Amino acid sequence: MCLALPSLVVAVDGWRAVVETAGARREVNLMLLGEGAVAPGDYVLVQHGQFAYERLDAQAAHEALALIEGVVAAGDGSDVRAW
Repeated sequence: MCLALPSLVVAVDGWRAVVETAGARREVNLMLLGEGAVAPGDYVLVQHGQFAYERLDAQAAHEALALIEGVVAAGDGSDVRAW
């Protein structure tokens, strides 16, 4: 099973996007969503670190991020990216 953190789309260039997850930026492929399916400011879920596979509405993304941050804080307080 894979757990995906909602990632904020920072920039889009055709089939590629730059997303930010827990303060880290990376480039992802949009081919599973389709060209033009996302824009800067949208949230996506990313599979295997490079393929965006689902677009989330902002409220759902913020709720998921708050829940994950709460779980991490209740544990050892480590960086959420290591979770």
